Amino acid sequence: MDRLAMRGWMNNTRSYMKPLEINEIMRSNAIGEVVLSKHPKFKVGDIVHGFLGWQKYALTHGKDIKKITPPPGAFLHDFLGIFGSTGLTAYFGLLDSKPKPGDTVVISGAAGATGSVAGQIAKIKGARVIGIAGSEEKCDWLVNELGFDIALNYRDPEFVNKLAKATPRYIDVYFDNVGGDILDQCLKRIAKNGRIVLCGAISQYNEAQPKGPAYYTALITQRAKMEGFIFMDYIKRYPEAIKDISKWLQEGKIKRREFIIEGLENAPEGLLKLFDGQNIGKMMVKVSDENIKSKL
Repeated sequence: MDRLAMRGWMNNTRSYMKPLEINEIMRSNAIGEVVLSKHPKFKVGDIVHGFLGWQKYALTHGKDIKKITPPPGAFLHDFLGIFGSTGLTAYFGLLDSKPKPGDTVVISGAAGATGSVAGQIAKIKGARVIGIAGSEEKCDWLVNELGFDIALNYRDPEFVNKLAKATPRYIDVYFDNVGGDILDQCLKRIAKNGRIVLCGAISQYNEAQPKGPAYYTALITQRAKMEGFIFMDYIKRYPEAIKDISKWLQEGKIKRREFIIEGLENAPEGLLKLFDGQNIGKMMVKVSDENIKSKL
């Protein structure tokens, strides 16, 4: 499961899933191999994907896992990334904002697992795509590898001016992964009838008093919309998403990148690296060696 969701489950606040209890195993999607089964639909050796948590062995009744076979050109671990929660979040969140050819689409957290896919889908749909990331290395990757039109480093002292210069016709779609000041700056630049997709707010998850948007009145003056969503709301459309993403992968229209943490014992360290912005692409934790095939 997306590590940003994990951070949210540590807070005692109302959400789409109840908070974790003390000593409860951290929730997480995982890929693993069946080593013992009394279930008629699963046999030893099956490779499965499901909500198995931060653990080397998981006991399940079978309702929350499914057997997986990668499509052509894909890998098993893609079911944790581009075919998993982050890829599906990018697919549904971006497409439901209805980007049109020529629209200006801005993606924050653009070098992460969700943002990088959302930006590439926007390009497929004919949009002009601007990515926001936290280092020059990430910005170079977005433009030179993924095909973003522009990438802006939010740590640049001239970031606000560069964002304005990059959006002369304002922002038709803003895909927000970070919240905070960047959300405010994009609200200032939102176009008439613009759409803001609230996907995440990583800049605020560790704040005792999260900062709300200061420029929300732009939603009124520009007749814009701002809406949150959870990818699980689209479960009936998963096959559609997997089919489209698989096709784009085979055509070379989408690229993905993984940031692998070795060893389950290093999973907490990986979570911290995510908040420090040390990853490019999807962060995963490799639980065991290849001959066991079990991954978190």
